[in-house]
Amino acid sequence: MAIEKRRRNTQQRKIIQEELCALKTHPTAAELFEIVRRRLPRVSLGTVYRNLEVLHQDGRILKLEMGGAEAKFDGDTRLHHHVRCTECGAVRDVEMSEPIDPSANISDSCGFDIQGYTLKFMGTCPSCRESAGNTDKNLSH
Repeated sequence: MAIEKRRRNTQQRKIIQEELCALKTHPTAAELFEIVRRRLPRVSLGTVYRNLEVLHQDGRILKLEMGGAEAKFDGDTRLHHHVRCTECGAVRDVEMSEPIDPSANISDSCGFDIQGYTLKFMGTCPSCRESAGNTDKNLSH
């Protein structure tokens, strides 16, 4: 029987998680660092990175690795999907009545015991589409 190591929930870790969970955006560690500094002026960027990693390893936050871009973080750990803008890199939650879960089909077809998966949508966000539309209009005049 494995003994689960319990980590102490430091004040810094608690504040980092609180600030992340209060956001609807998906910040990078550096972006969250700027927010956390309002409450913890002496916190270092390294401390924020380390605590985000601990919170992720403990399953208390999500770490979103979005294909070559800097990792973003999400305080919402419920099963849900994300969409990334291919222009500006913004990440948003995809609201669905029932999230897609392909793991059962994959397990049946290959025999693997699926422990998790990542499903990412990509597209162009409304702001980038609007900017592209304004640029196109300016070019036509």
